[in-house]
Amino acid sequence: MLCPPNGGTRDRARAGARYHGDQAATPGMLDFAVNVRPGGPPVWLTDRLASRLPDLGSYPSRADQRRAVDAVAARHGRSADEVALLAGGAEGFALLAGLRPTSAALVAPSFTEPEAVLAAAGIPIHHVVLPSPFTLAGAAVPDDADLVVIGNPTNPTGVLHRRADILALRRPGRLLVVDEAFADGIPGEAETLAGQSLPDVLILRSLTKTWALAGLRVGYALGAPDVLNRLTAPRPHWPLGTLQLEAIAAASSPEAVAEANAGARRLAELRTSMAAELERLGLDVVAGDAPFVLFTVPDAELMRKHLESKGIAVRRCDTFVGLPDNYLRAAVRPEWPALIDAMTEVLQ
Repeated sequence: MLCPPNGGTRDRARAGARYHGDQAATPGMLDFAVNVRPGGPPVWLTDRLASRLPDLGSYPSRADQRRAVDAVAARHGRSADEVALLAGGAEGFALLAGLRPTSAALVAPSFTEPEAVLAAAGIPIHHVVLPSPFTLAGAAVPDDADLVVIGNPTNPTGVLHRRADILALRRPGRLLVVDEAFADGIPGEAETLAGQSLPDVLILRSLTKTWALAGLRVGYALGAPDVLNRLTAPRPHWPLGTLQLEAIAAASSPEAVAEANAGARRLAELRTSMAAELERLGLDVVAGDAPFVLFTVPDAELMRKHLESKGIAVRRCDTFVGLPDNYLRAAVRPEWPALIDAMTEVLQ
């Protein structure tokens, strides 16, 4: 279904585009609203970052920049000029407007940051809304869209699209942007396009979720050198600091990639159990693979308020284009039985 940039859908999108899950959780709450590794970064990573604190009196070095770029390039089998380091994956979206697209198509429901930054730049936007179960079958992207943005796995649905289905969206003169912020939360990084060098496909990656580095802002883009050069042209000197560069290099090492994959497998097992219990409560759960679960409840606002009273935060979903207001999203965490118990009180 195609939603043009006017009417009620547009108004709700504008109002909700800047809402993010961190606004739902206050300190001390059991946080299912934010999809960041619970418990903070691993000790080996914080130790490595701490070892660089004495270097903060100097500007970030070219050697640190090169080390981080080379680590990302080696991780994905890309050349160094196909890598651009970012202050979080969200910075990649903020830079898209500088490419000056004439018409952008956002496959929805999806992460709202592209909507916010492109709308602020005055770029015409169309939402290509996927009906439940939110797969790409029958997606009608306007032929004149020269920028298409899609998530894989998609936030908030958790659906993992097939590579072939995503690549079918390519057209001459179009840049296809794939948000892979949660790709390293999928065992084996199934269906990723990060390792494919394609002139018209831009991949945006985040390291903040798996490594609990949301406060540091680390990520990167993978794409054709000319696309990356245009994307990053407006940036100032030293766009990333020393600790950010160190974190990117560390999280891209073979050992870190193996650790992330082991964590993804554990989360997949937890997700299966969590989704089964939600279904046992009589709820409709969207089939997905991401480290979060999208499901429906009879009254989402009532459920959220009840969970808040129990010190539990979940993500509201009425801010996402294409989702009715009876959806909620919950991160996959080992403490999921506490969420189920609290929800049972309302549903019974």
